[in-house]
Amino acid sequence: MHADHIGARVAYWRRRRGLTQAVLAGLAGVSQPFISHVEAGRKSIERRSTMIAIARALQVTVADLLGQPGDPTDPLKADVAAAAPAIRAALIEIEEGERRAPTREPDELRAAIAQLADLRVRSDYAAIAPRLPDLLPEAAAAGHVPLAQVAYQTSACLRRFGYRDLALSAARIAVNAASEAEDLAWLGAARFAHVLTLPPEVAVTTGRLADRTLAQLQADAADLNVRQVLGQLHMSASLAHAIAGHDNDAQAHLRAAEQEAATLGDPPDGLGFNQHAFGPTNVGLWRMAVAVEAGEYGRAVELAKHINPGPLRVVDRHQSYWLDLGRALAHSGKTDREALVAFTRAERVAPVPFSVNPLVRDSIATLVYRARCRAVPDELRALARRVGVEIPA
Repeated sequence: MHADHIGARVAYWRRRRGLTQAVLAGLAGVSQPFISHVEAGRKSIERRSTMIAIARALQVTVADLLGQPGDPTDPLKADVAAAAPAIRAALIEIEEGERRAPTREPDELRAAIAQLADLRVRSDYAAIAPRLPDLLPEAAAAGHVPLAQVAYQTSACLRRFGYRDLALSAARIAVNAASEAEDLAWLGAARFAHVLTLPPEVAVTTGRLADRTLAQLQADAADLNVRQVLGQLHMSASLAHAIAGHDNDAQAHLRAAEQEAATLGDPPDGLGFNQHAFGPTNVGLWRMAVAVEAGEYGRAVELAKHINPGPLRVVDRHQSYWLDLGRALAHSGKTDREALVAFTRAERVAPVPFSVNPLVRDSIATLVYRARCRAVPDELRALARRVGVEIPA
């Protein structure tokens, strides 16, 4: 089993703690055969709530089990890893109240921020990272809203590559900047980034934070941009409550998002405010994600039959559709061919975010294990190689 697979890391930490599989299973509230299957690679851990329970039992973090941020020498992560120290320094500088003299004209800065947004629409996060060390101080010098915008993009980029500490700092800077600007739409967007960046271990706190922000934004709920952000926050709150095991709250937030989306429709330009792409299509995609988190894999597959991400221009939303469908299909063990097709489609949409996604890597490793008793198809062999999963000879 490849050392970068979650099962290998569970086994490593279990042995470090001197635990048997049976003891770990008891502490985590799962069965001993489940732990055995995970460590051997026969099963992946699809539910983050289960991942949290195992991490707590091992006295490690979920990030430790996922191996994030991973090997900085990985060519796919090299540009982000090289920029990370300078991004960290820029974030600290801003948090400490330091401000540089601006070197860009306002129009030039607006164009640079627009380029960041366009790169995010295309999920080209590796191209975003090298721009951030210089752009963050420039945005801070220009004002609260530009800083909120650039800090948001910083958080979104770094979260994808596993730099959660930096992503969290960037999200908090965005929240503070939007608050100073008294811009509720950007405050909601920044809080959305904030709740997505918080680790799954604090899902209860994440849900409460989203709930508080929803109440705060009601003061300007007539504003079109604020309404889109309200919908996004309902969806992020739903996932947080699902991770925490609060299924009723998760469904209530999804229903609230659906009601908001029904009156707005999908954004005419396929993007909407801050490229959130909020509308009925996006709510359907989040419903799939929540179903996978809840272990309702058949429901996720059924939902996928009625969702077409085509109206949305945000590449991340298209990839989310294929990833969640692939994970749901892979979990059943009966539709591995269909799962492989879904994962292949997800990779085609955005290769780099796909390749650095640890949940995807583990699902593909499970498909490889199950195929070994027959033969690993060439397509699966190639896909596994691209995400760093070794196939035994």
